[in-house]
Amino acid sequence: MGRRLLVTTVLTSVTGFGFPFDKLLPSHIVGIVSLVVLAAVIVADYVKHRAGSWRTIYAVGVVLATYLNTFVLVAQLFKRIPVLFLLAPTQSEPPFALTQALVVLLFVWLGVAAAKGSSPALVRPIP
Repeated sequence: MGRRLLVTTVLTSVTGFGFPFDKLLPSHIVGIVSLVVLAAVIVADYVKHRAGSWRTIYAVGVVLATYLNTFVLVAQLFKRIPVLFLLAPTQSEPPFALTQALVVLLFVWLGVAAAKGSSPALVRPIP
């Protein structure tokens, strides 16, 4: 994850807590999980320099943080785009669930690929 993307992802998650709220909402939980994952990504990258198992933690963390942003993006699209809102006004309808399921499958596939690709045993030196 590039430095700019990492900074903007952290800022996106943090700014969600800048608004007054009366109760803990699912959006707050997603923000908290995202910040915990991003903390692990930052440690893996800047403190541990992706050495050993930190390489896998970094790769999977980047995919997970990106998934959480995408999850929120899909939810916002279904709230803000009229045709999508008509398909799933409460976000509990099948079109919303199917879209989120497809997003999950995509990111599971990306996460597995990232974990496999980050394994030190799979990294071969160029002859």
